[in-house]
Amino acid sequence: MKIDSECGGCLLKTNQRLFDKFNIPWQQQQDLQKYNKQLIESKHLDTAPEIQRELSMNFKSVTGINDPYVEEKAESNRLASALYQEWKPRVTQSDHAFNLALRISIAGNIMDYGANNSFDIHKTIDHVTTANFAIDHSNLLKQRITQAKNILYLGDNSGEIVFDKLFIETIEHPNITFAVKGGITLNDATMEDADKIGLHSVAKVISNGYNAPSTILNKCDAEFLKVYHASDLIISKGQGNLEGLMNEKDPRIFFLLMVKCTVIGEMLKVKKGSFVVFNQTEIPWE
Repeated sequence: MKIDSECGGCLLKTNQRLFDKFNIPWQQQQDLQKYNKQLIESKHLDTAPEIQRELSMNFKSVTGINDPYVEEKAESNRLASALYQEWKPRVTQSDHAFNLALRISIAGNIMDYGANNSFDIHKTIDHVTTANFAIDHSNLLKQRITQAKNILYLGDNSGEIVFDKLFIETIEHPNITFAVKGGITLNDATMEDADKIGLHSVAKVISNGYNAPSTILNKCDAEFLKVYHASDLIISKGQGNLEGLMNEKDPRIFFLLMVKCTVIGEMLKVKKGSFVVFNQTEIPWE
């Protein structure tokens, strides 16, 4: 997905929040802003997640701050783990366990410090458990899960992966591989996060081999690509993965997300803030 001016403004805003958070010296801010604007305006990268990767790497190089969201990721995992203890028995006892676990997993997509400075996960869970999905291919997803021999689950954010764990436990499929990002990028989940929340107990966990907040196939490593191409079904969480994979037009992919910006909303023909379970073959886009 080619970025437009609104995407560029959002990318700059995300980095400005880091300037404020770490009290970055004025001259460093000027150097970073100059680089950021030049990179965005050059348009030599195809997607917003690829640009965000370059912005993040430059921020690390200039400031020496390796993981700007380390505290937020730890807090997200802690908060989500506490909510897991609350919601696990509710899901287990529900007559509609699949639907409830799916909704809670999508609610977890709000835990995104790239798109938000703050969020209320409790309020989002309350909302998603009763909301109508703007695009709802959940019945088709449930059917495909029962038919699939191999499932690849593409993770998104720290904290959010705890709710993905609950969904994976609920669907009880014997052969699920969960992919995390190949390195630090925004507050996206890495292998360290997967280890901390015990994701290995419900799925085989691998890295996609690339430190962008998305799945960029031509940059992912061979191990990941082998699993990707062999999978019967791919569950893709979040806007970043949507941006990286939507041009693949792959009928195996189901995109699960909360729509966080008007650009994605307009593309999907839904309102910002909508919840979506979307298989592209059901509603093709140009």
